[in-house]
Amino acid sequence: MRRIFFLLLFIFIIFITYSTSTAGLFDDVIKGLTTTTKEGPDDKTLISGLKEALSIGTENAVKNVSQVDGYFTNQMIKILIPEKIQKVADILKKVGYQKQVDDFILSMNRAAEKAAPQATSFFIDAIKEMTFEDARKILGGGDTSATDFFKSKTSDKLYNAFKPIVSSSMGEVGVTRSYKEMMAQYESLPFISKESVDLDHYVTNKALDGLFYMVGQEEKKIRTDPAARVTDLLKTVFGK
Repeated sequence: MRRIFFLLLFIFIIFITYSTSTAGLFDDVIKGLTTTTKEGPDDKTLISGLKEALSIGTENAVKNVSQVDGYFTNQMIKILIPEKIQKVADILKKVGYQKQVDDFILSMNRAAEKAAPQATSFFIDAIKEMTFEDARKILGGGDTSATDFFKSKTSDKLYNAFKPIVSSSMGEVGVTRSYKEMMAQYESLPFISKESVDLDHYVTNKALDGLFYMVGQEEKKIRTDPAARVTDLLKTVFGK
């Protein structure tokens, strides 16, 4: 009887130990599944967050470059003398026409600042067209992947719409006049060959380059700086 009693006791202890271990393992699995299902925002939140980030980023970028000196005093996007006529500017500076060169540079930047606000509507349209798959790729990309995607989808449209505005703005702020005056001074010098550049094309491209650069800077802030996530949605999507 004593042997039977100890045998039954031994079996009971093993059964309890095994049951407890199995229950613990089961609990761990359940916890793992629960954790997995709670990781990250859902699809709707994800794409909404990215669209909001782009909306805020483009709005801030356009606002920054559209103000007076938005391009001119920002050394990262300031529009300088076209490379093709840099030699012209250098020679004119040496012979007493520094002011004319400076006025020309300022007028190009003023034209870009005047034209920049027109980009807003095109940004809004591009943001609306973003798909869920686009959002997934962008969120998993680099610090400016949204800006790069945005640029690839809108550059041609923006250029075609932006160029006439830049051209008109350059006429209003005196770019063409400053350019002609500067070139006339240059060509009046002895033994000088004529040079020319498509200013509308040049300033449009430089204005868009600067604008996209600023959009990229805004995107980086939202991705890396918690203080830049100014809405709950941005905190949810980019805080993960």
